[in-house]
Amino acid sequence: MVSSQSRIASFQNALNGIAVFFKSQTNAKIELVAALLVILFGFYFDVSVIEWCLLIGAIAIVLMAEIFNSSIELLSDVVSPEHDERIKRIKDMAAGGVLIAASGSALLAALIFVPKCINSCF
Repeated sequence: MVSSQSRIASFQNALNGIAVFFKSQTNAKIELVAALLVILFGFYFDVSVIEWCLLIGAIAIVLMAEIFNSSIELLSDVVSPEHDERIKRIKDMAAGGVLIAASGSALLAALIFVPKCINSCF
C-alpha cells in the first residue's frame, strides 16, 4: 500500500518538473502565453461548456507534448552528447509530435474563434 507521504512526494516531484519546464524552456513560456490568450478569448467570447472542454484539452495536449519533447531532448543529450543520427531522428520525431499538437490546437481555436470574431464585427 502506498503511503500518503509517498503520494505527496510524487505530487511535489511532478510540480517541480512542471516548474523546471516553465523556467528552462522558452517554448513553454510562449505556449503558456498562447494558452492564456486562448483563455482570455474564451471569456471574452463567452464560449460554451463544450468549447471550453475542447480548448482546455487542446492546451493540455500541447503542453504535454512540449514537456515530453523537452524531456526526450534532455535525456538524449545525456545519453549521447556527441552527434548521433539516431538521436537526431528521435528528437525530430518528438518535435514533430509538438507540431502536430500545436497545429491541431491552432485549427481548433480558429474553428471556435473565427466565426465569433466575424459575428462580433458584423
